Amino acid sequence: MSAVRENDHELYSELIRRYQTKLSHYLRKFIHDSDELEDVLQDIFIKAYRNLYDFDIDKRFSPWIYRIAHNEAINNIKKYSKEVISLDESEWDILDEKIDMKRTVDAGFAKERIGRAFSMIKNKYREPLVLYFFEERTYEEISDILKIPRSTAGILIMRGKKILKEYLEKDSYGKST
Repeated sequence: MSAVRENDHELYSELIRRYQTKLSHYLRKFIHDSDELEDVLQDIFIKAYRNLYDFDIDKRFSPWIYRIAHNEAINNIKKYSKEVISLDESEWDILDEKIDMKRTVDAGFAKERIGRAFSMIKNKYREPLVLYFFEERTYEEISDILKIPRSTAGILIMRGKKILKEYLEKDSYGKST
């Protein structure tokens, strides 16, 4: 970032190359349409470039760019009123391991129910859960990205897991869908 700020703007393309796939993966949890996703991704890198001098070079770049991505994803959700989450195959495995889904739901319907449950969880819980489970961010990084205290990040993750589990248990007993 220092070199980019010191007029070596060509290096910015290296930052884009490093983070494009990671941010695209993160955004896919909130944005289904690939054209929308590409637009939001482009907006993120434009916004980051325009705000190069707002970045504190004594801190890590990753939480800063994820914070911009987070804000753009939320803006997109608000703009299009979409509250759907999409998980790829490897992420289902991660989720199964981390919250022991195998005891909670029938394997044949797990993906559909988890997707529905994630869609029902408020953003304030969903966002830290996505960052923790799927982006494998630490509580400290989640704190930086969401601009909340570290302890709050932990509480939101704990409560989000509990809410997710409750939705899944209700769904598995046919009480709600």
